[in-house]
Amino acid sequence: MSNDAPNPAFNAPGKNRAVRAMFAEIAPSYDKLNHLLSMNIDKRWRRFTVGKLADLLQRPGAMALDLCCGTADLTMEIEPLARVIGCDFCHPMLVIGNRKLAERPAARGILIEGDALRLPFPDRSFDTVSVAFGLRNLERVDLGLAEIHRVLKPGGRAAILEFSRPIIPIFREAFGFYFHRILPRIGAIISGSSTAYSYLPQSVSKFPDQRGLAAMMRETGFVNVRYHNLSMGIAALHLGDIKGDIQGDRG
Repeated sequence: MSNDAPNPAFNAPGKNRAVRAMFAEIAPSYDKLNHLLSMNIDKRWRRFTVGKLADLLQRPGAMALDLCCGTADLTMEIEPLARVIGCDFCHPMLVIGNRKLAERPAARGILIEGDALRLPFPDRSFDTVSVAFGLRNLERVDLGLAEIHRVLKPGGRAAILEFSRPIIPIFREAFGFYFHRILPRIGAIISGSSTAYSYLPQSVSKFPDQRGLAAMMRETGFVNVRYHNLSMGIAALHLGDIKGDIQGDRG
């Protein structure tokens, strides 16, 4: 690992600065590589995520926050259902996301620059908060979860889409070979970054598994925490609710 590469360890000190610099470096090739390396399965995962939030997003006046939004792929999936704010701390990624939003007619999404550990929003601001492949990159995951909990309204829901542990042993071994040996090489060739796509599998291996992340969400105060394994556990969608009633809170 080079000196400027993010430390892939869970909650590594100084991780935020290195992660921001890494994503700034790979921003121009980020979308193309995401879809190529996942064979477009990542698009299906995002649609599944929005489906699990749809009951709240379709309520009158619903507000959604897409945290660690990057180039706004998930933000744009949410946008047809509700007003949505995408938030990320990497400016070059947001520039690309804004270009994509500008191409959409009557876009209702906006992107702002902000830190997931110090969100620039009041308490109880959003009906839903989503994070796609960003929680793992935070310097303090516990603080990130606490901020998500803080800005959700009573009755609101968090949706955390993240790489996880394949659940079938034989498939886990085959995917592990691709993830740790093949993917970093392809990523380095296309992105020009010798670190970003090596950091990815290393950071996933050090992140809590499905049950571990669910336990962290419960410790933060989320209720009705559950998860769905996607593509045999390559990724998992974790959902957690806030006690209370959104409709009553609006009243």
